[in-house]
Amino acid sequence: MTIRVVVADDQELVRAGFSMILSAQPDMEVVAEAGDGAAAIEAVRRYAPDVVLLDIRMPGVDGIEAARVICAESATKVVMLTTFDQDDYVHDALHAGASGFLLKDVRRADLVHAVRVVVEGDALLAPSVARRLVADYTRRKPAAVGADGPLPDGRDRLAVLTAREHETLVLLGRGLSNGEIAARLVVSEHTVKTHVGNVLSKLGLRDRVQAVICAYETGLIAPGDV
Repeated sequence: MTIRVVVADDQELVRAGFSMILSAQPDMEVVAEAGDGAAAIEAVRRYAPDVVLLDIRMPGVDGIEAARVICAESATKVVMLTTFDQDDYVHDALHAGASGFLLKDVRRADLVHAVRVVVEGDALLAPSVARRLVADYTRRKPAAVGADGPLPDGRDRLAVLTAREHETLVLLGRGLSNGEIAARLVVSEHTVKTHVGNVLSKLGLRDRVQAVICAYETGLIAPGDV
């Protein structure tokens, strides 16, 4: 399967660089480039790509607003790219529906990996971004973390998990991918996907990002473990 990608950034050289890296992959095709959020939205509507890379700061419609529209209108996965490693951008981007958040100084291999990961249905955060996200949510202390409303405080909520699901949540909280979790637990990736799905379902969590937050809020993971 060829992964179709749209690259949106207001700097032409940055767009060209990302496009060149992704186009060089045998399983990827950059179907369009965009210089602002409005153009990115139109490109997604026209080409229905699997993934769109969105810069946060663009003229007119910025990346956050473009992500909201794209995620509301389509099944296209959104990966946010920015030079600004700041809490509010992470918080806003993820709430807009983004599946990934990477800094623009990301290594070539990590950029390619990010695209593949989100296409497979996983959420992806750079380790530094994950730390900031956890700190941000801890500071804000939202009333509701679960998709179905407030969840009880403390580890009692984790009692519904099996021992292996508990281990999976710990590794999710540390930011490991399905492949890394599989290697750590010596099981198949298919088995890991089942465990992850069970963890999210039992705890009423929307995605892996909320699983990271849950692991911290319950004290399962301590600051510095990511």
